[in-house]
Amino acid sequence: MFFSALLLASSAVASVRAAYPAGVVATGTQGTTNPPAPTMPTTINQKSMARLLSVNSIDDFCLFAPPTGPSNIADTETEEVAWCTLPRNNARVIPDGVITGVSFLKTDFYVQILGHGDFTKLTVAAGDAGGELDPHGAEGTGNPVGGNVTTTVADGTDLAIAEWMLYMSADQFCLRACYNANATYSAAAMCEHKLDVMGCEFVMPGTYHEAGTFETCDADVAYPPGWYPEVSGGTTSYSVFAQYFTGVYTGGNGQPTSYTVGDTITPAAPASTPSSSNCVTKATISNGIAGSLLTADAVGTAPPDGFSSSTPLTAPTATPSGGGAASSSSVAPAASSSASGASGALTTKKSTTANAGSTPAGPKSTASASSSGGATNPTGASAAFRGARVGFSNTGEFAGIALVSLVACVAAIGLLH
Repeated sequence: MFFSALLLASSAVASVRAAYPAGVVATGTQGTTNPPAPTMPTTINQKSMARLLSVNSIDDFCLFAPPTGPSNIADTETEEVAWCTLPRNNARVIPDGVITGVSFLKTDFYVQILGHGDFTKLTVAAGDAGGELDPHGAEGTGNPVGGNVTTTVADGTDLAIAEWMLYMSADQFCLRACYNANATYSAAAMCEHKLDVMGCEFVMPGTYHEAGTFETCDADVAYPPGWYPEVSGGTTSYSVFAQYFTGVYTGGNGQPTSYTVGDTITPAAPASTPSSSNCVTKATISNGIAGSLLTADAVGTAPPDGFSSSTPLTAPTATPSGGGAASSSSVAPAASSSASGASGALTTKKSTTANAGSTPAGPKSTASASSSGGATNPTGASAAFRGARVGFSNTGEFAGIALVSLVACVAAIGLLH
């Protein structure tokens, strides 16, 4: 009976997971160094090679950083390991005081964290301008290899994210995990990872603060990185900026061949900088674990006391909404304030031949995606986003799925008695 109960419960969860748009939920397995599911608390192991990030709240999130150091992110991007604010996922624990500022932003399409800290304490080399990490990488196995990301922001459960990106430097980071899509904006587009030279404020625009601010906010949705809306005849289309690269590769004949890709004109700023609302601030974040327990070679024998278990969350609890009571404007890319562009933003040294282009100017159209959603709304938001709450066509669809899930879970409980 226990086996039958598990099958019913698993079927219920799978039904809700299937309701997500294609490309949102990761379908692969956890990396070989990772636990089978997000788990908290776990034993302290500052030598861990686990690579599972959880992105759940301002107090509960993880970052990738080098396993040894000091190291540059760009030199170790396939090897990075997970460092978490709490003792979870068999990962290394970020000591109190390392994180000096965080804006945790919840939208209807993604969760985004913008932050500051002294990441030399996470073995990042001092002065490292940073690198970009994502689930793809040059070999298609991820940077880092086997890296995974989950979040509970979308629906209250540990959702495995297919598309995410993290920019990490010695003193700044930005992280986005994409949990929604529709016919116009895929999760891959919302987490476009090939604009790494452009930096955090261009690729992941939002409310950036100096160190010292710790806040959780709802936020409007940005246009996909590099997309610029153009309205003509009541139809919205998008020009897409492609990052400029030049280099040399060895062809099939064994001879070096030069190449150039992307645009030679770089936009001065993203299409919009979304605004934040409903912000809740706090003085700092802290796990309360003594620094003496988190030295470079620290390995515990049991999980630390004082942490509640969440091992793991499996049953969906609510409609995915990216942060709850969001207004209709929060499901649309909104042009609220002038963007600061790439100036002063985190960059990457992944390629020494990379070039952000020439003098900033307007976007150059290299591709176009059309939407029949009509003209942008008064806030500059594309009509294609309005009402697109996590890909569900209507409330009835989710209600039906939720009802089936509830019945299955009740039946599962009955079988256990």
